[in-house]
Amino acid sequence: MIGTDLAQAATLLRQGKLVGIPTETVYGLAANALDAQAIASIYAAKNRPSFNPLIVHVPSLTAISTYAQHVPQELMDIAQAFWPGAVSILVEKSNQVPDVVTAGSDKVVLRMPKHPLTLELLQMLNFPLAAPSANISNTVSPTTARHVEEGLGNQIPYILDGGSCAVGVESTIVGYENETVVILREGGVSREDILAKTGIETMPSSEQTIQSPGQLKKHYSTQKPLYLVKSIDDYIASHSNQSFSALLYEQREVNAATHLLSENYNLGEIANNLFATMRAADQDNTDAILIEPIREEGIGRAVADRLRRAATQGC
Repeated sequence: MIGTDLAQAATLLRQGKLVGIPTETVYGLAANALDAQAIASIYAAKNRPSFNPLIVHVPSLTAISTYAQHVPQELMDIAQAFWPGAVSILVEKSNQVPDVVTAGSDKVVLRMPKHPLTLELLQMLNFPLAAPSANISNTVSPTTARHVEEGLGNQIPYILDGGSCAVGVESTIVGYENETVVILREGGVSREDILAKTGIETMPSSEQTIQSPGQLKKHYSTQKPLYLVKSIDDYIASHSNQSFSALLYEQREVNAATHLLSENYNLGEIANNLFATMRAADQDNTDAILIEPIREEGIGRAVADRLRRAATQGC
């Protein structure tokens, strides 16, 4: 069921049930982060690998001290600058956080989401919410309540409808390695944003083990093949026996079913429209989806990351 009843959502969560929740990034599949059985239900509903940790959503900055310990000052500075917002921090967890949430790691990813409905919901509860994207694992993330219903509607009793997500890609995840702030997942806040607002330089993480969500090599998959190609026109010309959908960053003519991500290559608009447009292309009557590499600057890096993980092959 889809609705806007916060009291009903809160009651279900207190009972250990799952609820779809809106955030400014994507919709989340929420459960009591302190209830190991409820967390197990998230993994089961999503068919999510048990080694892939979850983000814990908290109602305030002060909650960091409850669920984390030994937080580097730089990560605290970033949280203070961007919360509520599309940045998550990877920090040493406290004993309050069950191991099942962190996939056995001694670190936890924390975020304070910006969506007003979910913030109000968090204020109504006496526990934080673990909430990965509300979709079957390795499929396109949901940015509307209807997307959640299409993928998980038969597995969750309630979906809180907060409209379309304002950002449209998942949060940026930052951690701390060798006295340096590192990016574990590109997302809704860019490296440039972090530098401009905090003066903190960031760099990609060098850690090879999975420490946070969004690090699986294959993710965000459409049902039909999605090809990341150097030139849509050239690819279509050399594959005349197939029909294609083309995801475009700006208005142009191509010999394919077109799905426009932006009128004029606006990176924020492209990010906001990415997952919904991938879903639309996946449902039209073509054999495959084509998209060209995006400019890797600002939030364009987050889009590039999602496309690389979604792509069937690169050309």
